[in-house]
Amino acid sequence: MAEKLAILTGGIGSGKSRVAEMFKKLGVCVIDADDISHELTQSGGAAIEAIRSALGEASIAADGSMNRAAVRSMAFSDAGARARLEDVLHPMIQSLADQRLQEAPGRYAIYVVPLWWEKRTQGSPGRDVWTVINVDCDEETQVRRVMSRSGLTRDEVMAIMATQVSRQQRRDLSDHTILNDGPIGQTEAQVLRLHQRLIDS
Repeated sequence: MAEKLAILTGGIGSGKSRVAEMFKKLGVCVIDADDISHELTQSGGAAIEAIRSALGEASIAADGSMNRAAVRSMAFSDAGARARLEDVLHPMIQSLADQRLQEAPGRYAIYVVPLWWEKRTQGSPGRDVWTVINVDCDEETQVRRVMSRSGLTRDEVMAIMATQVSRQQRRDLSDHTILNDGPIGQTEAQVLRLHQRLIDS
């Protein structure tokens, strides 16, 4: 088991996955809550029947996976639906994440949790958190990245961002911030410097 646990977080479109891959290349074990969520909600996933029961047939796509567009719409228009979805997914994500973190090797492991500061009382890992790393970029870059990968409109992306803590709050609350709106080499250099600090501390 890794000696210590670091949380990697950041707003939507900040580039958490890119930064997580950089840590992986340095030999760090990275467990991603979003990856676990996708695993649970794919066709045949362990959460599918519970989601169907909680949100109805419209929540399941024709291929048997969770209908992400429909569920996103439900979650943003109905707080009760969002709570039911979280009640299904958070404990399942928590259980798998805890299991995989127990098996993680190395000086430290990273758990990627997009909404760490928003939802840290739900789905927190079953062990002490050593440090929190924030991935940050300017808001226009966030919007552009999300629109290009998801097909959402600017207004839809802005609505999602409005539900998250502000950039400044995230920076203030976190122990480290990696800026990810410049050339990739600049981000890689920041990751390497931070990795060395964490290894040496």
